[in-house]
Amino acid sequence: MGRLDPAALSFRDVTLVREGRAILDTVNWTVGASERWVVLGRNGCGKSTLMKIASLYLHPSSGEVDVLGETLGRTDVRSLRKRIGVASSGMADQLRSDLIAADVVMTAKNAALETWWHTYDDADRQRARDCLERMEIGRLADRSFATLSSGEKQRVLLARTLMPEPGLLILDEPTAGLDLAGREDLVRTLGVLAVGVDTPATVLVTHHVEEIPEGFTHVLMLREGRVLSAGTLDDVLTEANLSECFEMPLGLERRHGRWWAWGTEG
Repeated sequence: MGRLDPAALSFRDVTLVREGRAILDTVNWTVGASERWVVLGRNGCGKSTLMKIASLYLHPSSGEVDVLGETLGRTDVRSLRKRIGVASSGMADQLRSDLIAADVVMTAKNAALETWWHTYDDADRQRARDCLERMEIGRLADRSFATLSSGEKQRVLLARTLMPEPGLLILDEPTAGLDLAGREDLVRTLGVLAVGVDTPATVLVTHHVEEIPEGFTHVLMLREGRVLSAGTLDDVLTEANLSECFEMPLGLERRHGRWWAWGTEG
């Protein structure tokens, strides 16, 4: 998993400026094809903006972005988006509530949000159900999305990322809004996904080290739009780096394959 790993995603001196403020500032970052990255940082540090650029829904003010061997600004993003699996905490609100789970998954084939925008065949429908089975919710294939629990909805959205057999997965805070049981169940599932031999390069955004699944390999720490540190979890995820990233003294330890952090002031 070194730099001989072909790059699934590469940022070179990427900057995004809005109203005179740098939301991202000279970001350099490379995700290898077999790597599993976690992106950590405080609210407002630029994580979601970084993911919007990586998923080709936002262009930087300057710098260069390569995704799956193609350069943003020199490629048809509508076609390239079909090779990226994206799940975010806000995506559920964009989907028609009476879509059944299998159809929610199937729309990802064309990077769409509706089935009636495109034509699908029996192979597509079976593929969608297979993806739901992989996320352990095949029994929900014919249930309307609106009737599912928060945890079930997140699993459907994860299944949706797998539908196009992507070269890159982008998971933006998939555990947001889940209770403790739902979070732990989803983190376990993400850990299983991470070690899958056919799972592509994966980027997971979170605020909490407790939500880093087993099997993830690297971490990018953002602070005020800049890369504070990036590299393997064992090298980069330290008390000093975490405390600087979140701007408060923090303790950190690893138990049973998972990370845990707590405030040490007072």
